[in-house]
Amino acid sequence: MQNERGPEGSPVRVAEDDKHAEWVRCAQQGEADAFARLVEVYQVPVYNLCYRMLGEPAEAEDAAQETFLRAYRGLGRYEADRPFGTWLLAIASHHCIDHLRRRRFFPLSTERLLPSQESADPAPGPEEALALHERQEQLGRISQALGPHDRAAIVLRYWYGLSYEEIGEALSLSVGAVKSRLHRARREIAQRWLEQEAQPVTVRGRSNEPSAV
Repeated sequence: MQNERGPEGSPVRVAEDDKHAEWVRCAQQGEADAFARLVEVYQVPVYNLCYRMLGEPAEAEDAAQETFLRAYRGLGRYEADRPFGTWLLAIASHHCIDHLRRRRFFPLSTERLLPSQESADPAPGPEEALALHERQEQLGRISQALGPHDRAAIVLRYWYGLSYEEIGEALSLSVGAVKSRLHRARREIAQRWLEQEAQPVTVRGRSNEPSAV
């Protein structure tokens, strides 16, 4: 499967129309070509969600392929009053959550979870590049605290713009539970960031804090 925009590209929500709905109906009737068109349309957002959940391109590729396989097998259960893209993202989210549960750790940079609000410098200097690298490393450590359901809620909300109701439907959670998970995840990221910022910087194993006299 080709990810045309790359793992760091902004995820997209496909604008669904009657043409897509017709492809879904044809696919439900067994037309392989119709399902192939759906894969072509939705492969980028599905891959990007898997990548931001799992953090590894190869694992994201496998997860995206598994998502479409499960979708194809489950076409008979798809209800036309639900956006097809949201249905696919729900399948991808559940698969990634199951995959993460089998891991001992969850290493993933928060840079991939929350869209950056800053305009990146296309040619940062050495000091800026070092600072950015250290920030990414720090965010990567922080993100290990997020459980798979919290991570999925963050991705679906801030990368795909799903409503609380859509996230709840995708993750089989109530709207209240979705809001609670998002609040907890944001608070945990912020708290751990502040805790790490407060720690003294060490150089070659020695603290930069002034020694007590």
